[in-house]
Amino acid sequence: MKIVVLGAGAWGTALAVSAGSNPLTQHAVTLWARDASQASAMQAQRENTRYLPGITLPPTLGVSSLSLADPEQLGNLVSGADLVIVATPMAGLRAMLANLRTCRVPVAWLCKGFEATTSESFGLLAHEIQAQVAPDLIAGVLSGPSFALEVARGQPTALVAASGHAAVRHALVAAFHSPTVRVYANDDIVGVEVGGAVKNVLAIATGLCDGLNLGLNARAALITRGLAEMTRLGMALGARADTFMGLSGLGDLVLTATGDLSRNRQVGLALAKGQTLQQAVASLGHVAEGVYSARTVVQRAACLGVEMPIAQAVVALLDGQIQPAEAVALLMGREPTAELM
Repeated sequence: MKIVVLGAGAWGTALAVSAGSNPLTQHAVTLWARDASQASAMQAQRENTRYLPGITLPPTLGVSSLSLADPEQLGNLVSGADLVIVATPMAGLRAMLANLRTCRVPVAWLCKGFEATTSESFGLLAHEIQAQVAPDLIAGVLSGPSFALEVARGQPTALVAASGHAAVRHALVAAFHSPTVRVYANDDIVGVEVGGAVKNVLAIATGLCDGLNLGLNARAALITRGLAEMTRLGMALGARADTFMGLSGLGDLVLTATGDLSRNRQVGLALAKGQTLQQAVASLGHVAEGVYSARTVVQRAACLGVEMPIAQAVVALLDGQIQPAEAVALLMGREPTAELM
C-alpha cells in the first residue's frame, strides 16, 4: 500500500513508523510536515527529534512538506495513494478535510475531541465536521488506547478502525495491522469518537484525583462513573452502548486516566500541585485535547439533557471557578442516586 500521513506530530510519526516497519508488508509511507525545516531535518537525521526523539525512521518512510493549499502540490502528494491519514489536532481538522474534499481514496483522522464552539458551528465531532466540509469523502477514524512512543517502539497495541464505509475499515486494517498492532473494525463511528473525546476530559479529573493523593478507591470510582457519563452522552448522540465497553471506550479511558504518558492526566496532576492551567499546558510541549474539549462536552451534554457531573467539575476547575479540593467536595456532596443512572 501507499500511505500518506498528514501531520508529523508524535502520533502521526508513530503510525508512519509502525506502518513503514511492518516486516510482513511492503507499505510505502510518506509523512507530511507543515514546517519545511522540520521536514528537512527529519529527512536528514532520520528522526523526529522534536516530537519522537530516539525513534529511527524506517528506510521506506519518505518525508514531505509540499503545500497542501496548492491543489497541484496536494495532488502530487496523494497521487497513487491507497490511504490518507490526517494526523492533525482537532483545531486543524476542518481546514485539512476541506483541502482533501475531492480525494477519492479512503481518508481517516486520528484526532480525539470536539471542535471548539464558534459562531458558525457548535462543538462538532470529527465525522460531523467532515459531513459539513467534505461530504463526499469516504472517511473514518483510527482510535483506541495508544501512546505514540509505545507504538513507535513496537510494543503491543490494539486499535479500532471505525467508519460507516467498509472500504475505510478494510484499508485501515490492511495499513496498520501488524505483529505488534492489532486493528479491530467497528462501524459505530459516533461511539468511537465520543469515547476518544470524553476520556481526555476524564483523564484530567483522574490526574487531579491522584495528584491530591485521594487513593486507589477514589480513582476506581472516578473511572467507573466517568465511563457511565461517557456512555450516556454517546447514546444520546446515537452511539451503541457496547462500543463503550470496548477499546475506544473503557480501554482508552483506563490508559489515558492512569498512564503517566497521558498529557491530559499530566494536566490534572499539575493542577493538583497548585500550578495554573497556563503553566500546566506550557509544561507539556504537546496538545492536551481535554483542555480544549471539556467545555464543548458539557455544552453538548446540556443540550441533550445528559448529566455529566465529573466533566462539569473539570470545566469549573479549568475556568478557575473552583479549586482542586472544591472539585472533590462538589462531586462527593451530590445527592445519592441509583448506580445505573
